[in-house]
Amino acid sequence: MSRAAALFQALCRDDHGAMLIETAIVAPVLVLMSMGAFQVSQVIARQTELQGAMAEASAIAMTAPPTTTTQRAALKSVIVSSTGLDAAKVTVTEAYRCGSATTYLSSADACTGAKVANYVRIELNDTYTPAWTEWGIGEPIEFNVDRYVMVKQT
Repeated sequence: MSRAAALFQALCRDDHGAMLIETAIVAPVLVLMSMGAFQVSQVIARQTELQGAMAEASAIAMTAPPTTTTQRAALKSVIVSSTGLDAAKVTVTEAYRCGSATTYLSSADACTGAKVANYVRIELNDTYTPAWTEWGIGEPIEFNVDRYVMVKQT
């Protein structure tokens, strides 16, 4: 047997340092998985936060219907302060539905002779950029929470 073959057999039988090599192979995978889990939890937390803010805004709108522009602006400021969103990412507008129609209108003038339901449309938009996008994996995540709250029916 040659000297190289004997050295190779001796190295194959020697298990010193095997744990270090296994750790070097597995550790990066575990770190990436934990980073991914953390980023996913951040996405879920932000969605939950936006849903909670929407529920709060809906409760405010039903309690004190924002029928004027000033009242809608006040509701918007409450949402902005509770979510930390820019004011440009929050919209509070009025909407209407005629009778039993399923579509919303921006003006009640089209509802002739039918019952008119007044709504407030609250829309929250946000963007979350996970860390993995820096390495070219995926893209920013867009949140869009949209709700119509009936405030009056005539």
